[in-house]
Amino acid sequence: MKLLVAEDEEDLNRIITKKLRSEGYDVDSCFDGEEALERLLYVDYDAAVLDIVMPVMDGMETVRRLRRNGRSTPVIFLTARDTIPDKVGGLDAGANDYVVKPFVFDELLARIRAVMRTAAGIHSDIYELDNLSLNARSHIVTREGRIIELTGKEYGLLEYLLVNKNQILSRERILNHVWGYDFDGTENVVDVYMNYLRRKIELEGQKKLIHTVRGLGYVMRVEEDKDKNEGK
Repeated sequence: MKLLVAEDEEDLNRIITKKLRSEGYDVDSCFDGEEALERLLYVDYDAAVLDIVMPVMDGMETVRRLRRNGRSTPVIFLTARDTIPDKVGGLDAGANDYVVKPFVFDELLARIRAVMRTAAGIHSDIYELDNLSLNARSHIVTREGRIIELTGKEYGLLEYLLVNKNQILSRERILNHVWGYDFDGTENVVDVYMNYLRRKIELEGQKKLIHTVRGLGYVMRVEEDKDKNEGK
């Protein structure tokens, strides 16, 4: 899962980012609301953790502009502002949750998982398609009970495909989400990693789950008998 952390206190930003990465999240970080908005509009994040009091643009305005642009990325405010009017204002601005500093990291993790589950319309940390299963908490991937060993990037790619199963994802969208805002390579890396992933999760005799859709990108779904729109 890909997260954005926007916090202007550098030490706290570094600590939160490091802890989230140790939990297996792919994390980008920034220090002001304007950059946070730019990243949120460009990259398909699974959730964002924003401070309210930030330079250039505060968190409230960042979320308001994000929502006005039609983006529904789940946002959690992490702030020292702890009054009821502050909390009401934050939620009314478009945030999905509100955590007050000082905070317990395990609670922040639980709230991140909760807003992502709600956004994805699911009720657990396990994503499944046919006999393939991915546990987002343990990072264990299995198919027909067989554990599949994946690299970090392969895991991130598979998780993104499963969260968006039955949806066609363009190479650009996959690249932005899995490789990130600052990646300066080409979209060909997506095709390379799709092949790596296919070799690991689609053994001989098993149904194909990753499908190429000509001119559009990729979709993860259970193979149908006839598929006139895809090429592989």
